[in-house]
Amino acid sequence: MSIQEKINHADTTIVDVRTPGEFSGGHVTGSVNIPLNEVVSRIDELKTMQPLVLCCASGGRSGQAADYLADQGLEVVNGGGWKSVDAQRV
Repeated sequence: MSIQEKINHADTTIVDVRTPGEFSGGHVTGSVNIPLNEVVSRIDELKTMQPLVLCCASGGRSGQAADYLADQGLEVVNGGGWKSVDAQRV
């Protein structure tokens, strides 16, 4: 399944790992804001949201979070920057 197919799949949760301030300045409609510094403490919550597509401003923070969550056995991909993820929504 391509990233775009994952982004648009009904079961996928889009998680934005930017700060609440960044998130409030614009985000993918329907996405959930879990800042990068909260990912470890909220892993049980994230497990209930799978599959996951993570995004941030440019893909760096979401890449860090995706790597960590994948290592923990979660079904996750790094979608990159939120504007890119938003542009792939249909």
